[in-house]
Amino acid sequence: MKFTGNIRKMQSELGKEVNYTLPLYDILEPNYVVELNQLVGQKVRITFENAIHCVVSGKKITKTFGDGMSYDAFMTSPLASPSIIRPELSRIHEGIALRDYEWEMAHHMQPHYVYLSNTSGLKVGVTRTTQVPTRWIDQGASQAIVLAETSYRQAAGLIEIALKDYLADKTNWQLMLKGEPVWMDLEKERDYYSNLLPEDLRKWIKTDSVDTLIKYPVLTYPEKVKSLKLDSMPEIEGTLTGIKGQYLMLDYSNVLNLRSHSGYRISMEY
Repeated sequence: MKFTGNIRKMQSELGKEVNYTLPLYDILEPNYVVELNQLVGQKVRITFENAIHCVVSGKKITKTFGDGMSYDAFMTSPLASPSIIRPELSRIHEGIALRDYEWEMAHHMQPHYVYLSNTSGLKVGVTRTTQVPTRWIDQGASQAIVLAETSYRQAAGLIEIALKDYLADKTNWQLMLKGEPVWMDLEKERDYYSNLLPEDLRKWIKTDSVDTLIKYPVLTYPEKVKSLKLDSMPEIEGTLTGIKGQYLMLDYSNVLNLRSHSGYRISMEY
């Protein structure tokens, strides 16, 4: 089988193990969906077709910014608003938009979770409630639990900032890809870190949340990982030995971050 199209980040569904699909677009139009779990253990070939298209405008570009955007889109699109990376900057609850009022009302003036996840270790993060468990899967978490639920984005960001004095907010992706982390009692961790919050933020704490366990379709985890880039290696071939986060694992040690290649036009054969 052979499919050609522009990469978007893998879609996922939580089950006994995560089920992955890869959407391929014809520039901006959905074209194919590749079922990836059935390919684990099989040979695959991914060929860069020497074209990248901005995921917002569709125009041909030579370099991506953010997740597959042109520089213009990165500087103007609400998809790359400063409050995406730094939720505490959002002010839409005050009626103030950073880039796009309607978009920010729809996406940031919405319930958000502050969560703890066990990826390469314990970390804190923020996401819209509608993005759970997708957000946890995208970062390769093996466990996750909700610590707080807020009614707008900035409040979640302020909680995250308060916990950054004690917890990381980023994943060590290499360590995450080398195996499953040591199991943690996340309900106990939630209660501990909730008590470290300033009094004015404790009203958002969610005490009835439970630990979510996440398993990935991986044959064997590598001892070392080597990151592949389509810009420098336009044809990648090997046995698909696992999928975790937004990474394909090939031949037990090579990894390809599909999300970082959003907008790249490829052919995929298996």
